[in-house]
Amino acid sequence: MKVIWTKHSIERQKQWEIKIGVKKEDVENVLIFPEQIVSGDLDAMVAQSKFNDGLIRIPFVQQNEDRKILTVYWTSKIEKYWKETEGHK
Repeated sequence: MKVIWTKHSIERQKQWEIKIGVKKEDVENVLIFPEQIVSGDLDAMVAQSKFNDGLIRIPFVQQNEDRKILTVYWTSKIEKYWKETEGHK
């Protein structure tokens, strides 16, 4: 799988690296090996994993075998976005 970075997603990753230490490798690891993938807006999906007492969320679109990152952000609102499954917390 190839990770495709948009200009916007590169800028957002850099901002989050300064704020809380989210490195480019962290973003790519979450995108490739997310703890969860949930539905996003329109045709986008959101890869997310827990990080620094919050979530890294990466809205993306699937393009064949590749994933194009739309943006990157971190949130402390785990309860709002985390989807609990039966027997998993």
